[in-house]
Amino acid sequence: MKSAGALAALAVLRPQLAAARATSRAAIAYSALPAALTPLERLQLAADAGYRGVEMLDVESTADVRDLRLAAERTGVRIHCVSDTSYERHPLSSDDPAVMRRGVASIATSLRNARFWGADAVSIVPASGRDTTYQEAWSRSQQTLYQRVLPMARDTGVVIAVEKVWDGFLVGPFEVARYVDAFDSPWVQAAFDTTSAPFYTRPGDWIRTLGPRIANVRVGGDCDLAAVRAALDEVEYDGWVTFSSSGAARPVAPAGGAAPRTRGRNVPGGAGVTDRLGGSASRADSGGRR
Repeated sequence: MKSAGALAALAVLRPQLAAARATSRAAIAYSALPAALTPLERLQLAADAGYRGVEMLDVESTADVRDLRLAAERTGVRIHCVSDTSYERHPLSSDDPAVMRRGVASIATSLRNARFWGADAVSIVPASGRDTTYQEAWSRSQQTLYQRVLPMARDTGVVIAVEKVWDGFLVGPFEVARYVDAFDSPWVQAAFDTTSAPFYTRPGDWIRTLGPRIANVRVGGDCDLAAVRAALDEVEYDGWVTFSSSGAARPVAPAGGAAPRTRGRNVPGGAGVTDRLGGSASRADSGGRR
């Protein structure tokens, strides 16, 4: 960590010391750390900058998975979440069973890695609204999650965190809430990224609507961090806040208290979800927690 590049990266990533002391749940996206460094060097850089955790992307190489665990153990930086990126190539809403199965297999790998690393959650984008109707995207993805993914989440003890991106599906916070609530399970929650909130909806509105459903938060871009922190405090969120780029590398301190294993709701797991699939894909922002 003595190279000029590493020192320059540290200067960019280092958060304000007062803010870093205010929370033990400030994290940085692994992809925001210099790719030229080894896993150990990248996590050490995060630790030196004041971050306590990292959000990892999906990793296929067994050797890389082991190296990342060793790096986390040596640096004390926790891998708290895995972001599965297979949805672009293998959406769970695909009408091609082979494509859907590849998406499920990628999520299965991410769940195993998350358990091996001690992570709380795997963030997924459940469907794409680009190549199918909205109703089909909703119904297919929920059936696949319920039948194939939810059992794996229970077995691994890792939460599935449903994430909204710019793909024409789950475009508002009430839709995300209804989608998550349909499973009625602590193993299916929500991930919130400030960069995915449409320009006409404030991040604070998403946070207040999703409330206790939120498993993790990602901050990036040009957002009002003070407003985000206020909304997180209002819903008593005490989980991880991950910065998705070095440009946003300033910790937000959520409400105090020790970070829990999950933000899950104490409800039965998944019962009756298939009965609620029909007619549940309305795009109107109505509904929410029942």
